[in-house]
Amino acid sequence: MRILQICPGSGDNFYCENCLRDAALVKALRKLGHDVLMVPLYLPLQADKVEPVSNAPIFFGGVNVYLQQKLSLFRKTPRWIDRWFDSRKLLEWAGRKAGMTSARDLGETTISMLLGEHGRQVKELDRFVDWLVTEPDKPDIVCLSNVLLAGMARRIKERLGVPVVCLLQDEDGFLDGLSSPYAERAWAVVQERARDIDAFLAVSKYYADAMLTRLRVEPARMHVVHMGVELGAYEPSDAGPATPTIGFLSRMCPERGLEILVDAFLLLKKDEKLKSAELRISGGRSAADEPFISRMRDKVTTAGVLNDVEFLGPFDRDPRLEFLQSLSVLSVPEVRPVAYGLYVLEALAMGVPVVEPAIGCFPETLAMTGGGVLYEPNTAERLARVLEPLLLDSQAARRLGAAGRAGMLKAFDIAQTADQMIRVYEQLVRR
Repeated sequence: MRILQICPGSGDNFYCENCLRDAALVKALRKLGHDVLMVPLYLPLQADKVEPVSNAPIFFGGVNVYLQQKLSLFRKTPRWIDRWFDSRKLLEWAGRKAGMTSARDLGETTISMLLGEHGRQVKELDRFVDWLVTEPDKPDIVCLSNVLLAGMARRIKERLGVPVVCLLQDEDGFLDGLSSPYAERAWAVVQERARDIDAFLAVSKYYADAMLTRLRVEPARMHVVHMGVELGAYEPSDAGPATPTIGFLSRMCPERGLEILVDAFLLLKKDEKLKSAELRISGGRSAADEPFISRMRDKVTTAGVLNDVEFLGPFDRDPRLEFLQSLSVLSVPEVRPVAYGLYVLEALAMGVPVVEPAIGCFPETLAMTGGGVLYEPNTAERLARVLEPLLLDSQAARRLGAAGRAGMLKAFDIAQTADQMIRVYEQLVRR
C-alpha cells in the first residue's frame, strides 16, 4: 500500500508528541513493507534531527503561512520569492520564536488554514496538491496528523480521488485555548470540515468518546488505535538511581503541570528521609515559556534546593533515553485531560513507574499496562503523598516499573499499531 502521511513539524525546541508518534508509525509501516511518503509542514520535523524519516520537501513553510495571513501581497508572490522564505535556516529560526505570535494572529491563522481552499494560504494548498498529482505513484490513502489539517482534505480528495483519514490527539486543548471569538469559530469550521474525512483514528478510547461529541461525527467513522512505541529502543537500567529521582518529560510550561510537580518536590524535601531526593526536568521550551521557567528556578532557589533540581537542555532520542534510565519515577501532572501521554509510554518501556492524575487517557493507559499510580485531586499535596512511598522503597518502584514494561510489550508495541492502521486503511480503500 502507498500511504501519504502529512505531519506538521514543530522544530526541535520542545518534546513534540505528535511528531515523535508519526515518525515511529511511519517507520513501523515501512517495516511492514508499505511505501510511505512522509511530508512535513510548517517547520522541520524533530524526528529528522537524529534519523531522517520524512522523504519530501517542507510544504506550508511557517514563514510563508504567516506572511500570507498578514499581507495580501504574499498571496500572489512567485515561487522563487516564496522559496527563500522556506529556507531551512529561516524556518529553524522561526521555530525558536514559536509562541511569540499574538492570540489574534494564532486564532485567525488557525481558522484560515481550516478553511482550506477558501483560506488565505490557498496558494500553498494548491502548490502542495499540484506536487502530489505530479508524483509518479498516486497514494492509496492520505493520513492527516491531526484535525487542524482538515482544511486540506477536500482539495486532496478532489484532485487525487483517494480516502483521507485523520489521527486525533489533543486538538481540543489547542482549539479551546484560542481566545474568543476564535475558539468558537474554529470549532464550527472543524465540525464542517470533518465531513470531508473518511475515518478518524483516535489514540485512546477516552479521546474517541470526547471527539465524537466535539466533532459531531457518526460513530462508524471513529476508530481507536492505541499508538505504541518502538520497544526495542528502550533498555531498562540494571540498577535504579543511587539517589531517589523524580523526572518530568514534556514541554516546560504551566499547562503540563510542571509547577504542581515542583511544589510537590518542595514538600517532599521537608522530609528528612528524602533530603537527598532530586528532580530532573526535560522536554524543552519555547521562547514564550522562559518567564515561567525563570519563576520555577526562583522558587527552588528560594527554597534552598536549586542544587537538587536540573533543567536539562538536550531531549532528542539518545539524551532522552539516558534521562529515563536515571529516574526512580516519572510524573507529568497535566492540568487538563490529555489523549495520549507519550512520556508515560516511554517511561514504562524503560521500566520506570509513573504517577499521573486520574484524568484523560491515564486511567485507560495504566489499566492496559500497569506500572503506575493514579491520584486525585491534582494538587501538589496529593502528588507528594503518592510519590513518597515510591521514592522511599526503590525495590517496590522497580517492581512496579517492571510490571509496566511487561504491559507495554502486550499492548503498546508500535508494530501492533501499524498493523491496526493497515486494517482500517484496507477497509477504506476497498470501499
